[in-house]
Amino acid sequence: MSGATVDGRFGNQNADGAPPRDVPERWPVASSSYTLSTGRVIAVRKDVVDGGDGREFTRDVVVHSGAVGIIAMDDRDRMLLVHQYRHPVGHRLFEPPAGLLDVEGEDYLAAAQRELYEEGHVRARDWRVLVDAFTSPGMTTESLRIYLARGLSEVPHDERHNGVDEEADMTVSWTPLADVVAGVLAGDLHNPSLVMGALAAWAARNGAGFDALRPADAPWPAREAVPYEPLRPT
Repeated sequence: MSGATVDGRFGNQNADGAPPRDVPERWPVASSSYTLSTGRVIAVRKDVVDGGDGREFTRDVVVHSGAVGIIAMDDRDRMLLVHQYRHPVGHRLFEPPAGLLDVEGEDYLAAAQRELYEEGHVRARDWRVLVDAFTSPGMTTESLRIYLARGLSEVPHDERHNGVDEEADMTVSWTPLADVVAGVLAGDLHNPSLVMGALAAWAARNGAGFDALRPADAPWPAREAVPYEPLRPT
């Protein structure tokens, strides 16, 4: 189906024919209060939103500091994966290295480089931006930037980071990107950073090429539009 319908639900909704683009917009909030704040990874906020014309509705918002993920690929088109237990979903998942942006003002790329070193035990010479996303915009403020890292070199064993908690027994493996994509499409791989990052890397590799990706220091305006909220215990 092509062309816009009367109610605009199908086809191109932009009158000027421009490609779709998300834009910041924030409706007034009549009241806001925290219902949970532990000072750890998340907090929960209750917002009463003013919808105009006397309409108000309540939304529970999971406050999250955001994260970075890294699709690290070697010169054989293999993707670095970590295998990590995830308690909330009761699964041990294959994932790319990733970590929180829980320090206000922290450089995104520096955070990604740290996580690749700590979890993947490698460093990279070439960094590009693959994907920027809101992981679940109907419920959380979490924003995610996924990088592509290439030109890899292994960290010597005596310089490697020792993980704790779920990361203590986290293993690292290498899998061809084509197999990762096949696993995503088969429903065998579920981590959102892996799903988005692997599919984006596959599209870039078989499209305009990795050199056409945004540079590692590309601005991230969507994240900047969401106010940063430090996680403090109540």
